[in-house]
Amino acid sequence: MTASVPRRIDVHSHFFPALTRDDAEMLCSPDAPWLSDSGDGTGVIMSGEAEYRPVDAPLWDPTARLAEMDRSGTTIQVISATPILFSYSCEPSVGARWAAKINDLASEMCDVDPYRLRSLSHTPLQDVDAACKEVTRAKANGHVGVHIGNHVDGRNLDDPELVRFLHHCADDEIPVFVHPWNTMAPDRMPKYMLQWLVGMPAETHLAILSLILSGAFERLPQHLRICFAHGGGNFAAQIARVDNAWRRRDIIRLDCPHPPSSYADRFWVDSAVFSEDALTLLTSVMGTDRIMMGSDYPFPLGEEQPGQVIDHSGFLDDHTRDALRFRNADAFFSLGADGTSP
Repeated sequence: MTASVPRRIDVHSHFFPALTRDDAEMLCSPDAPWLSDSGDGTGVIMSGEAEYRPVDAPLWDPTARLAEMDRSGTTIQVISATPILFSYSCEPSVGARWAAKINDLASEMCDVDPYRLRSLSHTPLQDVDAACKEVTRAKANGHVGVHIGNHVDGRNLDDPELVRFLHHCADDEIPVFVHPWNTMAPDRMPKYMLQWLVGMPAETHLAILSLILSGAFERLPQHLRICFAHGGGNFAAQIARVDNAWRRRDIIRLDCPHPPSSYADRFWVDSAVFSEDALTLLTSVMGTDRIMMGSDYPFPLGEEQPGQVIDHSGFLDDHTRDALRFRNADAFFSLGADGTSP
């Protein structure tokens, strides 16, 4: 890439390893995910016998992915497993083996270009002891953080065991990236991708508020690095409503000693909000040091040209654009990429 191309770290990009149907049998589930590779650069993510999503080679082929990164001007991608690969419902020992397999396959993908491809680990959150052990192993093997769902079979992030996991990540200096999955009320959102358009932003808002209103952020170390996908979902748009409720209702203040908006300095969000107006609101709530470029690559609801909203937002100066596109993520994940080149 030439010196004139702005530096970009995409913190929200997914991969799906070339898992076969035999690989998926490890999960002992009729809906286990695997990849049907057509051999022509296209494929389908399968859920058992059912087609889940058509996909293209950059999702599993690092060479094709790097070529796409060249075309989009993306310097580094921090890759995380497609959420359908979360295996929180299976027996804990199976979940631990599955997570280790996904992590080893992620490492193989990143080995093709270990500067430009950095991986987040997968972890079996249904067993926090096993989860802590696996994320520490993954960190030792080069993973730059961990990717988790916003709930574990209905337990929000303020669940004591999940708070214990987050405490471990803080103590072991493992950044956490939270992605929504298995959205609420799917029976009311059967069409129009409403589970993605309504359910996912609501799930992320719920995850953030569960940590704030429960007092979990009061108990967790200040140095925990935790980032929420999709611009934090509905958080920025609704935080004034939450603050108003906190001021007026003691049941909301019960475990939350400070105004909910004051906890915006305890977490980060990605920039996947898709308009200058939305990014303006996000920066007014979060500041510009807690937003990192994220595209949701390579899925169709992601930002088509990674970083284009940051590029074209007139209220940002060049220094701030560089922070959102590159420097904030470099610091959050301790990539050591600033001042170096591939």
